[in-house]
Amino acid sequence: MTTSQPLQKDDSADMFRPPVNRAMRTLDRAFFQKDVNLAAACVLDSKNIATYRKDLHNDIIQVERLLPIRSVPPNAFTDKSMKCLLLRPGTRTDDESSWSPRLQELVKAQQVFVMPYHLRLDYRSWSYYDIISAIIPENEQDEIPVGFSAVGHVAHLNLRDQYLPYKTLIASVLKDKNPIIRTVINKTDDVGEENDFRTFKYEVLAGPDNMDVEVKEQDCIFNFDFSKVYWNSRLNTEHHRLVAKFQPGEAVCDVMAGVGPFAVPAAKKNVWVWANDLNPDSHKSLVENAKRNKVTRLIQPSCSNGHSFIRTSASDLINSNRQLTVRPKVPRTARTAETQTPFRHPPAAAEILKEPKTFSHYVLNLPASALTFLPAFIGLYAGREHLFQPYTDVKLPMIHAYCFSTKSDDNKAERAKICAEISRQLGYEIKAPRVKEEEEEEEEETEIWDVRDVAPQKRMFCASFRLPGEVAFREREDTGERVR
Repeated sequence: MTTSQPLQKDDSADMFRPPVNRAMRTLDRAFFQKDVNLAAACVLDSKNIATYRKDLHNDIIQVERLLPIRSVPPNAFTDKSMKCLLLRPGTRTDDESSWSPRLQELVKAQQVFVMPYHLRLDYRSWSYYDIISAIIPENEQDEIPVGFSAVGHVAHLNLRDQYLPYKTLIASVLKDKNPIIRTVINKTDDVGEENDFRTFKYEVLAGPDNMDVEVKEQDCIFNFDFSKVYWNSRLNTEHHRLVAKFQPGEAVCDVMAGVGPFAVPAAKKNVWVWANDLNPDSHKSLVENAKRNKVTRLIQPSCSNGHSFIRTSASDLINSNRQLTVRPKVPRTARTAETQTPFRHPPAAAEILKEPKTFSHYVLNLPASALTFLPAFIGLYAGREHLFQPYTDVKLPMIHAYCFSTKSDDNKAERAKICAEISRQLGYEIKAPRVKEEEEEEEEETEIWDVRDVAPQKRMFCASFRLPGEVAFREREDTGERVR
């Protein structure tokens, strides 16, 4: 999320900029006041205000966040309350040559009259960017912090060292200018620097130290303690993209599920999800979020090591016999186009949703180390070849593993490096996907998806590929272990 940009549309309107105080270190909201003398077109019949606003578009003040329509109390120019339109700077009440022809016509027709207007601007009139630009020294303004991650009511900053002296000011103004924000924090270390749960140390810069948040995503509600679990609001689009690949009735294994950003939305579309996370707090929130979103019957939660979970979940799924009665959601009433009268739909036929014996997808969302979990797939279905093609219609599962790499314009080198590492971990070559020609319609199953930039020279990817039979059915040389 980013804050709004400067109030002015151009640099000619210095008169609308806030007063400057480069020495301010504690926010003084009362300091930000300014009086601006303008002209206004007072409309005699308030019913015409919308029409004249269009007619006088070129005359009216064009300043972002500044409403041009104002109320005028009784004064020396009018004995009743009226509506007026603020006119652009340079419009003079005593100089008709500064008026447009249309304004001159309306004045001559006694529909409006031009009068002086005293505009009072205060702290509420300016954006975050306007206020901070008036405080931070000009030589520090090349990269004023304007972006932040909103997690429920918490704004999460990652301030550069040069802006730490102004951190309290920045946080206070940001909180004031974003009504949904009640707490502002700044990260003081790197994610995962001291633990495997991807949590981080932080300091509260503004508001209460309350990290119990509620987040809405993909028509789901998530509640969790942001100080104890991992969540990244910037992955909203990626969550949606991957969940869209899952089909109702499939089984998905979410190995590093967190609080459920993949698992819960998938379950809401009738996907069976086996969801695991090593962090007990994430597991607790996952269970609560499944209950909150009424998908407990479709989510099998676990709190264990991801390496072992990949294998035990595959074995347990084979031996599972769960099923669920699903009734399609149909509105109780509707209206016909002809009669506009309500009618009741007949009861929708119930469907028995049986849990499959194998997973269709594995999700490994731990970018720093997810690829190191791939050896767990070696021999995953050794001795169980009969569950898959050509003996059945079932394909081996797709694996979606998140990882970091360098960044380039075409990602060609990154695709090659990621596939080389996957191949090394599996002991089997996974070829990098080709750049598809425009006329080609057939899609390759191997895909290296560009998720987002995380640093100037670092990018997050999602490597998706189908588990090769040569890997899945291979006897494990270390133990000879098979899925039972």
